[in-house]
Amino acid sequence: MSTEQLASMRRNYTRDGLLEEFAPLQPFALFEQWFANAIVTEQPPVEPNSMMLATVDSEGQPHCRVLLLKGLDERGFVFYSNYKSAKGQQLEQQPVAAMTFFWPALERQIRIEGAVERVSAAESDAYFNVRPLGSRLGAWASEQSQPLAGRQELEAALAELEQRYADDQHPPRPEHWGGYRLLPQRIEFWQGRTCRLHDRLNYQLQSDGQWHRERLAP
Repeated sequence: MSTEQLASMRRNYTRDGLLEEFAPLQPFALFEQWFANAIVTEQPPVEPNSMMLATVDSEGQPHCRVLLLKGLDERGFVFYSNYKSAKGQQLEQQPVAAMTFFWPALERQIRIEGAVERVSAAESDAYFNVRPLGSRLGAWASEQSQPLAGRQELEAALAELEQRYADDQHPPRPEHWGGYRLLPQRIEFWQGRTCRLHDRLNYQLQSDGQWHRERLAP
């Protein structure tokens, strides 16, 4: 693809606006409102709970990948992973992260930044136990982020687990697999607008636990 082709790819955002008089003072209320809209509006293959998660390793190198949001309350945003994975090691070394949700049909994105902590073992157990059996066995079969000799190695590990749990479909949660909660310190809501003059409302957590809201230039 040529530079000219890339330069000509553009979309004019005209669907909606984001004004202070219609935005809650607390960011979680606005997130839940937008997320509910995304569930109704976004169509497959878009998953409304998909997000980009960025972490940083001990040398300051950023890493980014797509994950799924699996929990939300006023404490923060929950996702699950292998604690021994590259992502898990990065969060062990630098327990901070940023996540971005993008809903193209709504012309909206949300950026979230903050510290990260592991969720309780009870929370991880509860989520693990409602996953499909294949996903639970997959958590055991995959040494996430480690080199593989080939696809066959992974499939052989899964086949062995399927045989082991053929009569008991309740494998325990691996100790190396569980949840993380991002504790937001900043949440920015972005609504696409015409002429690239987008709406950006930024919520910053203050030392007293209150949220400060301000408009940012696009």
